[in-house]
Amino acid sequence: MSDDDRDFVEWATSVAEKLHGKPMTTEEIANNFALFGLQKRAAALERLDTELRGEIDSSPHGLRRRVELMALRKKMCGVHEALRKARR
Repeated sequence: MSDDDRDFVEWATSVAEKLHGKPMTTEEIANNFALFGLQKRAAALERLDTELRGEIDSSPHGLRRRVELMALRKKMCGVHEALRKARR
């Protein structure tokens, strides 16, 4: 993932397509996030945060992508916090 210039969603859908033959939706990404271990969840959230700290593209596609990433991060953070409270 480190040399990859794709954003988190593009990377996750690509990996899912290679594994399952079809791309993942952002909802499926958030649901599968619960299956990650603590270290992997933290790394995924950090990568998403890094992307969100970057420049905002003012094109309609760029703005839609930013909103999609922010919604995904909110879902993933909720899952992560719930799992941390459950000590998982």
